[in-house]
Amino acid sequence: MRTVRFLMPLIILAVSASCTKIQHLPPEPSIEFRNFTVFDTTDILGNDCKGGRLKFYFEDGDGNVGMESPEETGLDTTNLFFTLYRKTDGVITQVPDNDPIKPSSYRIPFMEREGQNKILKGTIAVTFIYLFYEKEHNDTIMYDFYLKDRAENFSNTAATTEIQLSVNGIY
Repeated sequence: MRTVRFLMPLIILAVSASCTKIQHLPPEPSIEFRNFTVFDTTDILGNDCKGGRLKFYFEDGDGNVGMESPEETGLDTTNLFFTLYRKTDGVITQVPDNDPIKPSSYRIPFMEREGQNKILKGTIAVTFIYLFYEKEHNDTIMYDFYLKDRAENFSNTAATTEIQLSVNGIY
């Protein structure tokens, strides 16, 4: 009888500790800018150029971020969108469509979680290669960006800090 009295609270504590609530997030993805790294690199032909790597955090409540490749679906599957801004004479303005360093849209690969909890969280890194960057322009840029999940839900729009392409480092 003493053993049962002693063991019963321990059993109750162990059972209650193993029953954690499933976290709930909205079905729309959410993103947060983390950093942007500028570095020297070479293109596939061996030419010197600048590179940049954007890192951002994301959460999606129903776990449907990412798309299958165009080869699998036969459809254009872009789901990460960018707006580029350039600083000229101290004023930041959106670049025109013909700007040589304006990025195209990107595709985040298909992701899916197994099990009951479908929430996806993580960090995504996107690499840019600036083939037509000219050092003498001392460009300062910034990006707005957002993503779209498979249910056509759009995330919030996040923004980078100002980025000096002529200076390697983390922004």
